[in-house]
Amino acid sequence: MRSATQRALLALALVLPLAGLALLLAVPGADLRWAHHPAHFWLVLGTAGLSAGLAWATGDAVARRGDARLAHVSLAFLASAGFLALHALATPGVLLAESNVGFAVATPVGVALGSLFALRSTREVAGDRAVAEVRLARRLRWVLLAVMLGWAAVSLAGLPPLDGPPAPAERLPLLVAVPGTLLYAVAAWRYARLWRARGEGVLAAVLAAYLLLGQALVAMALAPTWQLSWWEWHVLLLVAFALVAVGARRSWREERFAGLYLDDTAAGRREASVLFADLQGFTTFSEQHPPEEVTAMLNAYLAEAVPAVLRDGGDVDRIVGDALMVTFNTRGDLPDHAVAAVRAGLALQEATARVSGRHPGWPRFRVGVNTGPVTVSLLGTHGGRTHTVIGDTVNTASRIEGQAPVGGVAVGPETLSSLPGTARTQPLGLLALKGRTEPVETTLVLSL
Repeated sequence: MRSATQRALLALALVLPLAGLALLLAVPGADLRWAHHPAHFWLVLGTAGLSAGLAWATGDAVARRGDARLAHVSLAFLASAGFLALHALATPGVLLAESNVGFAVATPVGVALGSLFALRSTREVAGDRAVAEVRLARRLRWVLLAVMLGWAAVSLAGLPPLDGPPAPAERLPLLVAVPGTLLYAVAAWRYARLWRARGEGVLAAVLAAYLLLGQALVAMALAPTWQLSWWEWHVLLLVAFALVAVGARRSWREERFAGLYLDDTAAGRREASVLFADLQGFTTFSEQHPPEEVTAMLNAYLAEAVPAVLRDGGDVDRIVGDALMVTFNTRGDLPDHAVAAVRAGLALQEATARVSGRHPGWPRFRVGVNTGPVTVSLLGTHGGRTHTVIGDTVNTASRIEGQAPVGGVAVGPETLSSLPGTARTQPLGLLALKGRTEPVETTLVLSL
């Protein structure tokens, strides 16, 4: 639900900065000059660090969830962070004795570039288009990093066209400010519609940040250097990124940016493979050994099992006691997910067999894999959220694992049909699985 606090925050972000700038420009006597170089350096550098932290946090969420919207939001933060850090170097007499136009215009260039990514993040895509967007964003990240490094090198070396004195470039040209402001305005309007539908706090924070970034571009174009109106846009940038950081911090820690997810990420449909593994005889082992030994045994196994499934593109959905649930293709970017899941299951058994060989009394894993349609779901509310998969495919995978032989990898019929002809298998026959009215043809995979 949209809270009164969120509405008040958006109202202030929309009205207060422009009103303050208009007042300072309309009353020249109020627009005092304050040329404090260390304050400028630390303010800009701190803002760059905050933006970089947001770029990393959102990028990490993109890597886990493959969300196209969040991928472009991350790029917007990254563009601002890199060029803000360059602008901090432009502070006279702190790190560099002299500045040049390259450092002076770094911030407006970064914020203006960010408006392109902000607008791109408003597109609602799904399926293959969403996967393509994430791939595009990954390539754009490398391009953006290369541009920032190149800009820094040219500026530090004093090479043209960034070698001129900073004075002529102290104000952002309207040619850049106007389009950037308009792009942020359009992005904010589209995020406002999304916020009205979802009422998420982190959405309100990003919406407010886009409003503030757009107004910061206006201040960059109009404010004289070192005047209070000039300092205002520095503060606007800091507040914009701080709002997003606070909004994310107040969200549930496992899915801090869930409010930004595309519909397809939060509640989409996939063709996926699901792997379950647990230890046969774990309950008996736990009854006969102290908790410290049980914990040591689980950690020894998981230290081998988790890397084994991750190498083949699996995502560890959850670990509950001795049970491990791994999903393949929840982001839609793993077309051979059935083969990958079986390969991961075999690798898990091979890796954990080495551990059990050193500890003959320890229980062994059983593994079950099933393939089919699932719903990728964001479950829970602000008090607790998890991103998981739901469907009969998941339930059947769990039941198949319960019938698998110790040390083996059992699969359902859909998984089997996706395996190459070179796979060595052994039929297990029709198994009556708990909770299903019809038996399922299950097969033991010996090797690929």
